[in-house]
Amino acid sequence: MNYLIIGGGTAAVGCVEGIRSLDREGTVTVLSAEPYPIYGRPLISYLLEGKTTQEKMLRYREPSWYEKNAVTLLHRRAVDVDAGARTVTLDGGAILPYDRLCIATGSRPFVPPMEGLDTVENQTSFLTLDDARRLDTLLGPGKDKKVLIIGAGLIGLKCAEGILERCASLDIVDLAGRILPNVMLPEPAGIIQAHLESKGIRFHLSDSVVRFTPDTAALKSGKTLSFDVLVVAVGVRPNTELAARAGCTVERGIRVDCRSATGVEGIWAAGDCALSHDISADTDRILALLPNAYFQGETAGRNMAGGDAAFTQAIPMNASGFCGLHMITAGSYEGESYLSREDGSYKLLVTRDDRLVGFILLGEVDRAGIYTALIREETPLSSIDFDLIREKPQLMAFTRAERAKKLGGVKTW
Repeated sequence: MNYLIIGGGTAAVGCVEGIRSLDREGTVTVLSAEPYPIYGRPLISYLLEGKTTQEKMLRYREPSWYEKNAVTLLHRRAVDVDAGARTVTLDGGAILPYDRLCIATGSRPFVPPMEGLDTVENQTSFLTLDDARRLDTLLGPGKDKKVLIIGAGLIGLKCAEGILERCASLDIVDLAGRILPNVMLPEPAGIIQAHLESKGIRFHLSDSVVRFTPDTAALKSGKTLSFDVLVVAVGVRPNTELAARAGCTVERGIRVDCRSATGVEGIWAAGDCALSHDISADTDRILALLPNAYFQGETAGRNMAGGDAAFTQAIPMNASGFCGLHMITAGSYEGESYLSREDGSYKLLVTRDDRLVGFILLGEVDRAGIYTALIREETPLSSIDFDLIREKPQLMAFTRAERAKKLGGVKTW
């Protein structure tokens, strides 16, 4: 069997490991447009902050991982897929045949049209290792640069955390009325914003850039912000063009089923380019999350190799921290709410139809995995001591049988 994977990120790793769990003999080729082996993209802010190194980032899997899994890694870009002929065309014109194909093309930065943006020389996105390296160069060794970030979502805020101690000033502009608008409710968003403002970050919300010059941004509100370095972190868009050319159904992302199959014979898709079924909200959406990408990719790989795997526990989830304030969110916020605020922490649990469907934790985030497991496994709350878990997540709230299961079969007393 000749397996071909387009994309070299987390979904590709999952796909390779899924294939090799069932087929050690077939040929596996991975196409990666980036000039690096697989690396941990969420770590790029820590690279700028000096908390990690490029060498450590490139060890998401050990250096021998490709060899151990008999993977041929090609640093090339795919430009076309012919599903009928089962071939992929590369930049430069070379053509690779395949028997089974996984499209794991990820996403790219979304840069909205803004007047004068093309006049700004010192600008970058913040999604890849190359973006982080460029930003490192633009900042230089001193702390004299004024930085403007467009976008107060996760990408923009992690960028801000990574460079805060390396710049003279830091402004963030966002059209939304609060930070983290896609993952956070107003009150906890306000807590995080106040924390970041105490560190010196200035926010300009419900505002937007109407015009750039090489070193200024004129805002809709009438403000003018000067800067030395510009970071555009508005969001991302899934790379779905190859899937569309191959005849796959593309909506906001590539439509796949729980087996990561696209419906086009011989083609699967996984990761940030593909839709997932969010069980917490019972809807299909892009879940651009590292665990989701891996599980979708692993599911694709196992099924490409003749297995029968399904990924049916996808939920939105974000675990992060901003200048010492820890945050974990998961699931949907629509339902009956339980809210607790104490000792600088914030906890929101959301239930619906005898299930935990979502939560937000700020500050105290220990044992959040228990809440996440309840959502993923759709555990009936009536089957556990939810009053105990609501106050403090712990295994004692489960039955003895469930505790043993969660501890891998170890007896609990």
